[in-house]
Amino acid sequence: MKTKRGINIKLKKRSVLRKVNRNREVADVGAVDNQAQPAQESADSERLGAFVLPGDPIGTTEEFRAGAQTYENAGSICATAAGTVKINNKDRTISVIPSTSTPPVLKRGDVVIGQVTGLRESLVLVAIAGVRGVIDREIPDVGPAVIHVSNIKNAYVKDISREFGLFDIVKARITDLKNMRLDTSEPEMGVMKAFCSRCRTAMTKNGSKLVCPECKQVETRKISTDYGTGII
Repeated sequence: MKTKRGINIKLKKRSVLRKVNRNREVADVGAVDNQAQPAQESADSERLGAFVLPGDPIGTTEEFRAGAQTYENAGSICATAAGTVKINNKDRTISVIPSTSTPPVLKRGDVVIGQVTGLRESLVLVAIAGVRGVIDREIPDVGPAVIHVSNIKNAYVKDISREFGLFDIVKARITDLKNMRLDTSEPEMGVMKAFCSRCRTAMTKNGSKLVCPECKQVETRKISTDYGTGII
């Protein structure tokens, strides 16, 4: 009887040890899963999109908030740098990861593309977004560039608002680096994409005029010969 009792005690100890070991294994697996979960959630919250150029629309303000290297324009979110789109699903932001952190060096004579940010009595303010020949590098923040009324075209300009509009995409040549002066007097320079001053819809070219396809507003601009082509 003593022998049987000793055997029973040993069997019970082994059973208990097996249960303890199983519980430890389950606890270890759970710990690993808990560690992996935050990393997985972080990976799922962000995703990369297509490669884009400055001025390309990458989303809408109804879907996302504008993040780094982007700007808002008439309900759209556009890229300010060439790079890869990044979407953060957690906070609903959309941004652009520049292809490289080394900015190009702008020089006199460069052809740039930018957006009209302000109109003055004799000046047009432009935010530079891209430069001809550079598609894979972020443009340095050089502050607002200006187009003086005397550099708009080879003719008398009576009213600047008839040559440029807010949010217009323009192509221009740098004539002065120190003061960031631009010139649009050449035929290929000028407005590449215009937005209706009434409803902010992109306008279509009809001869020497621009027509809004939505509200039928007719406007004038210093139109580039490359209007609507996207050619820098």
